[in-house]
Amino acid sequence: RLEGQVARYKTAAENAERVEDELKAEKRKLQRELRSALDKTEELEVSNGHLVKRLEKMKANRSALLSQQ
Repeated sequence: RLEGQVARYKTAAENAERVEDELKAEKRKLQRELRSALDKTEELEVSNGHLVKRLEKMKANRSALLSQQ
C-alpha cells in the first residue's frame, strides 16, 4: 500500500515539475514579448515626436508664406 502511495506522490511530483517548467517557459516567452512591445512603443513614440516637429515646421512655413502674400 505504501509503495502505491509513493508511486502516486512521485507521479504527482513529476507532473508538478513538468507544469512548473512549462510555466517558466511561458513566462520567459511573455517577458520577451513584453520587452519587444515596449521597444516598439518607444520607437513609435520617438517617430511620432519627429513627425510632430516636422508638422509644426510645415505649419510655421505655411503661415510665413501666407503672411508674405
